[in-house]
Amino acid sequence: MRKIYITEVAPRDGLQNFKGVVETERKIRFVNLLSESGVDEIEVSSFVHPKWVPQLADAEEVFKGIKRKESIIYSAITPNERGLERALKVGVDKVAVLTAASDTFNRKNINTDIEGSFRILEPVVKRAKEEGLNVRGYVSTAFWCPYEGKVSPHKVRELVLRLFEVGVDEVSIGDTIGRASPKDVYELLNMLLKDVSVDKIILHFHVTYGMGIANVICSYKDFGIYRFDSSAGGLGGCPYAPGASGNIATEDVVFALREMGADVKVDERKILHALREVGLPVNSSIGRIF
Repeated sequence: MRKIYITEVAPRDGLQNFKGVVETERKIRFVNLLSESGVDEIEVSSFVHPKWVPQLADAEEVFKGIKRKESIIYSAITPNERGLERALKVGVDKVAVLTAASDTFNRKNINTDIEGSFRILEPVVKRAKEEGLNVRGYVSTAFWCPYEGKVSPHKVRELVLRLFEVGVDEVSIGDTIGRASPKDVYELLNMLLKDVSVDKIILHFHVTYGMGIANVICSYKDFGIYRFDSSAGGLGGCPYAPGASGNIATEDVVFALREMGADVKVDERKILHALREVGLPVNSSIGRIF
């Protein structure tokens, strides 16, 4: 049985659209507390232009301030070459590049279409690999798009395979608006895993329609997916996806998978402690119990 691998995305995905002010020192303390919870990776920030995501303008300062544990990967999004240069200067462990399975969402998110996204990400991947870094590729709107509706799994498969051809080490498949059902997840994974190893796929679910945990269970039980993105307290939401609510909560994912007999090393109580210590909201089922 493979151990469940959790990438904690609250410091980046959870805070990117957060309405209140989260000071740099508070973010640093949040990351340090999450480092004690047993998660495998923490996506600390995004090296995006502050004009587009003001909440993450202090990415360098946060990376310089955190106390790193050797057992944890501290990663970041580097949407372009300038972002990668900034990340390299502060010693990021792993970087991520972006595309989406919808031209319209790509335009809203990174101001170009799918083809344009590859023109941007290809040199980033090349340089990151030259620097010895692992690279993640994100595919957003992999099931439904807020602008274009249902997304074909064939299209997602083609994008994932193309990302691997470019040189990424893994792909995180995102249900950006939280609209996917277990049926959608089954359909995509049944097709995709014929071509891609389960070790290279991460799933990133949101909870807008209440199916996030059901999708996690489907992925794990039916296909052996063991790598998930999740956000402490269910923090999150995308500024370019109208109506999208938070991510699946790390504590809910951990509890659900452990109850299914999975090997999960994360302590959900420490996740909740991290949130409460820095005064961030908790919007999860487990958070209402503990």
